[in-house]
Amino acid sequence: MRSTSLEIRIEIYRNLNTYPNLKMNSIKFNYMKTTKLIWYALYATVLIAFSLVGCEEVDIYKIDAPSDLQAKIDSIAAAKASVDTGDTTFLNIATAIVGAEDNSAAWWTAFSDYFAVPTNQLLHLEFINNGTGVNNWNNWNLAVANEVADRDGEGYAEYFVLRADAFGWGNEDFDLGLVSQNYPDTDGDDDIWNDFRTTMQGAHVTLEIDHSATGFVFVTATAVGTNGTELVMTYNHPVSATDDINAFLICDGSHFLMKEAYLLPSKVTAIEDYDPVTLTVTGAPESVEIGNENFWGSAVASVTFADGATVEVDSADLSFTVVPDMTTVGEKTVLVAYSKTKLGAYTQAVSAYYTLDVNNVASSLEITSMPDITEYFFFTSDPIVFNTKGMEVTATYVDGSTGVLPIGNLEISTISATEGTQNVEVSYVGASGTVTTTVPITLTKGTAQVGATDFSTAWWTAFSEDFNVASGATRTLTMYTYSNGLNNWHSPSTILRKADLTEYAVVRMDNFGWGDGYGTATLANDWNFDIFGANISGSKVVITVTNHGDNTADIRYDVTYATGETHFQEYAGITVDSSDLNCALVIEGAYLVLVD
Repeated sequence: MRSTSLEIRIEIYRNLNTYPNLKMNSIKFNYMKTTKLIWYALYATVLIAFSLVGCEEVDIYKIDAPSDLQAKIDSIAAAKASVDTGDTTFLNIATAIVGAEDNSAAWWTAFSDYFAVPTNQLLHLEFINNGTGVNNWNNWNLAVANEVADRDGEGYAEYFVLRADAFGWGNEDFDLGLVSQNYPDTDGDDDIWNDFRTTMQGAHVTLEIDHSATGFVFVTATAVGTNGTELVMTYNHPVSATDDINAFLICDGSHFLMKEAYLLPSKVTAIEDYDPVTLTVTGAPESVEIGNENFWGSAVASVTFADGATVEVDSADLSFTVVPDMTTVGEKTVLVAYSKTKLGAYTQAVSAYYTLDVNNVASSLEITSMPDITEYFFFTSDPIVFNTKGMEVTATYVDGSTGVLPIGNLEISTISATEGTQNVEVSYVGASGTVTTTVPITLTKGTAQVGATDFSTAWWTAFSEDFNVASGATRTLTMYTYSNGLNNWHSPSTILRKADLTEYAVVRMDNFGWGDGYGTATLANDWNFDIFGANISGSKVVITVTNHGDNTADIRYDVTYATGETHFQEYAGITVDSSDLNCALVIEGAYLVLVD
């Protein structure tokens, strides 16, 4: 005989306790009377059904259940059908109401069920949140603990506790900086928390606790308030990659009506791990004054892994296997090691070393070689970055000895944008005090500036005015260029275009360009590209644009480095419309000051 709707409904009545959502708060049955009435009704209906149509047709008849119970049955069936992917494991909720409904539960006195989350599984919880509304923490609180399923059991330990208000705590791996949230200021009073407390009262909360095989748990909390506001918070934390973890909710002046609990496959794709291959250290101090124990300074350690990826690592993750004696003068060696995989597991270490000089206490400084640039051109009021290229600073120590100090060990003031002569202060900060000297420089004001003085200008964001170049005429632009020196193209580029900004060509100072008219150009230069980028700053650049009147134009750069060395770059025969030719300057990672 086929399973009938009658049998299904009897089974649902028998298993109401399996589905907490079916508890009928609004229907109060007298146990004994209800049982008898139900069975009498069932018995009579079954007899009628059999007498009328026989066994094969029983499933067309239904027992009338209370309307709200029928709705709950249908709702549960629909909800389960919507989430059941074939990999869904529904979990029994023994404690349907967590905490006293008057929100009187004190901290750590009322808890939800324990929900075990195996590796590669995601725990999905849904509940209605209620609280006093007095404090931010009078809402849901989530604890994620190890596999010991007893808060008082031996070996029990929490990985972390996360509150609804984006706060929490945990073991030594806990990092509040990894908590992110989108909590809005809905009433515009510059206070998100009064809005948060309002939204959380009666909010429908969904928690996804994803236990990844990578050894992390990823938590996503989504709360939808009765006011329609959606609050989303995320957090991730290292956990065991193999052992189960346990998750449970904690009341604190709050209570929760549990709705759903089930497990799904993890959403996090397993990531292959890689061993470290090399360790490099850059920016370590070249010299340190005796008595200063900071031999690391502002150094940066970078690890390259077997997959080719290179990342900076925190100095706290390094092991210093050879620590220098900083109490004696002389050259010292520092040996440093790193012993973690790309995903943070301990493995065979890689190492690197660097040397530094431990010097005596400095009593005075002297500029023994002046910098290449001692005259700066400026236009805006922004402070100017001092260029140390070519400068040598010698320290005299208390024992009478001398030594050249690395530029990286010095503190150098910026230059104020004031015409005339001023002194740049150069200081050495030692363990016992600071010694200072000065470098005299001269400032001359130009006529215009393109680019930011701090070298922050991005490509195609800062331009000069357009300069017209009449047919048969030549336009000459003279400027001083200051660059971060990182790339050759952090130098002036010239645009040839019409009055309506239609471009003929864009040509850089470093023998490169593009555009419709550029294809006919002939290029020539005498650069030494090995030193090009390092010598841009402080250069005098004269750009000459010639309109031949035959629909071709030339551009020439004549460059004099701050050292006096000269070079040129030329583009001849660029196709243009001689009757409509303008030029403009554009810059990146540098700035230029026009002087005529």
